[in-house]
Amino acid sequence: MRRVVSLVPSLTEAVAVSAPGLLVGVTDWCTHPADIGGAQRIGGTKNPDVSRIVSLRPDLVIANEEENRAPDLDALRAAGVEVLVTEVRDLPQALRELDRVLVGALGLARPGWLADAEAAWARAEPVGALTAFVPVWRRPWMVLGRDTFAGDLLARLGVRNVYAGHAERYPRVPVDELAAAGCDLVVLPDEPYAFAAGDGPEAFPGLPAALVSGRHLTWYGPSLAEAPTVLAEALRAAS
Repeated sequence: MRRVVSLVPSLTEAVAVSAPGLLVGVTDWCTHPADIGGAQRIGGTKNPDVSRIVSLRPDLVIANEEENRAPDLDALRAAGVEVLVTEVRDLPQALRELDRVLVGALGLARPGWLADAEAAWARAEPVGALTAFVPVWRRPWMVLGRDTFAGDLLARLGVRNVYAGHAERYPRVPVDELAAAGCDLVVLPDEPYAFAAGDGPEAFPGLPAALVSGRHLTWYGPSLAEAPTVLAEALRAAS
């Protein structure tokens, strides 16, 4: 495998760190590592430039069933491009999918950071027994619901998502309902919506707010190795 296009920021980082030089195309949202060599930008995760990707003559396009749209992936396949689609709903599945991409599809040796990530999460301890809701967008407010990777990471750190049993994976919930949910804290990641000290906590006065790194909460890649420590520190600071 010599030419790879990644349509997923976390997979971009995983490939770039493990085998510099393989990537020939990445999305506009692929921000890590800072230097991705000569890889071309091929648009967003939801609106990639299919013709540009095809022109790069990739041996493989790596995608995700949640982050990328099926019509775009179908168009790539119709053009003769091989597409590998990952599914990530919890930590064990993320680790398996990373192994499938890096070792199985790309033929790389299993990277050391992947073993480090497994070990880091194996020794992770809960920061407490906390209940929370986790907005990922506002205007309208949307939160983590059922079967989400981020929700699984938080659960491993002792934070129970009160909407984990919701029928939808990312339900829209009115802000007054969120404020009245009786939670111990609100967890506000800085992506996909860029929640910050002045943008988010003010909607829930009196409720502790944990401002966390979205990359460490939602990305499955090298950041997983340090995620337990980074997330736990943010949760302890708020609770």
